Amino acid sequence: MTDEAFAPDTQLGPIGDEVLFENEYVRVWGLTLEPGGRQPWHRHDLPYLVIPLTQGDNEMHFADGRRKPTTETPGTALWREPGIPHELVNRSNWRYRNVLVELKIAASPKAG
Repeated sequence: MTDEAFAPDTQLGPIGDEVLFENEYVRVWGLTLEPGGRQPWHRHDLPYLVIPLTQGDNEMHFADGRRKPTTETPGTALWREPGIPHELVNRSNWRYRNVLVELKIAASPKAG
């Protein structure tokens, strides 16, 4: 596994491996990372939820050089805002899987 820094001309990849479902409100992605695997550089333009299907011991590498370790528990939901390009690296010795749900529309204001 190489440790490549983000370059301004880096081609961004998809959010996940495959789109599992999509309509006018949400887009649902599936992602699988093998042990030591790296998800290509990508950027989220929409707010989203990450729902781990397996235990996660990952590290996010951001385009500005920051790194953020993440520990994820199956069945939880993690809220994330759109942001700068990043990649995800599976630091574990097991396959990591998640479902990611992008929200395409803003919440409606509450009545009352």
